[in-house]
Amino acid sequence: MLYTLMRGQLTFQTALMQILAVLLIIFLILPFHEWAHAFTASLLGDKAIKYRGRLSLNPLSHIDPMGALCMLLFGFGWAKPVPIDPRNFKNPKAGMAITAFAGPLANIVAGFAGCLIFYGIVGFTPLSFLLSDLWGYINIFLSYYITCNISLAVFNLIPVPPLDGSKILFAFLPDRIVYQISRYQQYYFIIIFALLFIGVLSVPLNFLQSGITDFLSFLSKSLFSLFGASYPVV
Repeated sequence: MLYTLMRGQLTFQTALMQILAVLLIIFLILPFHEWAHAFTASLLGDKAIKYRGRLSLNPLSHIDPMGALCMLLFGFGWAKPVPIDPRNFKNPKAGMAITAFAGPLANIVAGFAGCLIFYGIVGFTPLSFLLSDLWGYINIFLSYYITCNISLAVFNLIPVPPLDGSKILFAFLPDRIVYQISRYQQYYFIIIFALLFIGVLSVPLNFLQSGITDFLSFLSKSLFSLFGASYPVV
């Protein structure tokens, strides 16, 4: 995102709002994502996780400096993975799958919270406010915040190690195949970034992101419509 600003593809005001949204994600949402992993693992039986210092929303317990920098520069990043011992689960594969899904779900919940704020403002504030510069800045901030959260959720659900989606996939695969796939996981991340860079993954990821965002928007508008909010039909 800072990269696009330096290339002159963003105005200063737009970039400032996006930077503020990214900082909120780095210091609040990425820790929430990792806490969701830790909390779910604890519920499923990995009680020792509270001694690993990750059953906390403290950003200092979760932030990875390189992941935070990538989030600021490119709009996607990561936090320090939560160490989980699947041997503490009654069903290790199912437990890991559920624990893995909790992280992307946390991002979807955070994105939904952003949608609620966005459509709450649009549905109940005067038109004069919605035409003001202040709303323009808030609009940019919330829109980017929602987009980043849904993007992170969709990206993490890619079924390739070390992303969360791989642990969900592994619940349905024999141990022999899981072992073979996991042997080369250090190379998969490089391949994923290469595919992102050349745009191969853009179409499926954007399709999923748009579908989830549209659903959360519909849910938010439907909820507020019950309380008298009105939205233009477009």
